Amino acid sequence: MVKKILSKDLQKNLMQKMGPSLIVVTYLMAFAIGVLWEKVNNLQKGGVSTSKTTPTTAAQAGQPTAAANVSINQIKSLFSKDLVKFGDANRKVLFVDISDPSCPYCQIAGGKNSTLNSQAGDRFKLVTDGGTYLAPIPEMRKLVDEGKASYVYMYTPGHGNGEMGAKALYCAFEKGKYWNVHDLLYTNDGYNLMNNTVKNDKTKAGDMADFLKSAVSASEMKSCLEGTKYDQRLQSDSAIAQSLGISGTPAFFVNATVFKGAYSYKDMESSVTAALK
Repeated sequence: MVKKILSKDLQKNLMQKMGPSLIVVTYLMAFAIGVLWEKVNNLQKGGVSTSKTTPTTAAQAGQPTAAANVSINQIKSLFSKDLVKFGDANRKVLFVDISDPSCPYCQIAGGKNSTLNSQAGDRFKLVTDGGTYLAPIPEMRKLVDEGKASYVYMYTPGHGNGEMGAKALYCAFEKGKYWNVHDLLYTNDGYNLMNNTVKNDKTKAGDMADFLKSAVSASEMKSCLEGTKYDQRLQSDSAIAQSLGISGTPAFFVNATVFKGAYSYKDMESSVTAALK
C-alpha cells in the first residue's frame, strides 16, 4: 500500500530536500490512509470486523416506513403454516418476527447483544445498561409465556450471512429448544460467529453446532445443519414475508400493524395494550 502511494522518485526527492524525518511521517500517513481504505472496502463488501461491528442503514434502525396492506386474517393464517410458532391464532395479540440472525439491527432487537446495541449509539442503548431502548423480542416472549400473545418467526435475508443461523433455529424448534438457541445466536459471540466464520457455509456446521452445544447436542445439531430438511424453508419463509410486504429485516407485526425496523418495544406497546383490552 505504501509503495503504491509513494513512488521511488518522490521518496528520493523528499529525502534530499526534507530529510528522513519527513519520510517517516509521510509513511505513517500513508499507512493510516491504507487502513482506512481497507475498512471502507470491508463495509462496501458487507464485511464485519471481529473487534467492532457497527450497524449501518437507517431503514434497519427503525425509521418510519409505509405500512404494508395486511389484514388480521393474513396474520392469523400464519399459524396454520409450517413456521416456527408459539401459541395459536386465537390469542388477542399476534406477534410476527421477520428476522435474519446475522443482521445487526435484528440482533439489536433481540436484546442479548449489549455490545452491538451500545455501538449503535445512545438511541439503542438497552434499558438494562442505563439506556432507553427496550428490546422488543424479550417483551414479546414474556407475553407469549404468560399466554397473552402468540408468536411467529420467519427468516428473510437482511444481511447475507444468516442462513445457517436460521437453520439452527429451525433445528432447535424441532427439539423444543428454540429460545435457548435464539439467545445464544443473538449474542455478540453468535453475531461474530455467523458473520466471520460460519456465514452460509454448510462445511462449518460443526463450528455452529459446537457453539450451540449448551442448548442442543452438538452431534444432533451438526447432523440437522448438514442435512437438507430445512433448505427449502429459507425460501418459503422469505416468500411468505414478501407476501406481507416485507423484504428487509427486522420487521415486526403486532396483529396487522407493521413496524419495519428495530423499533423499541415502547413504540409497539400502545398497539399491544389496545389489542389486550
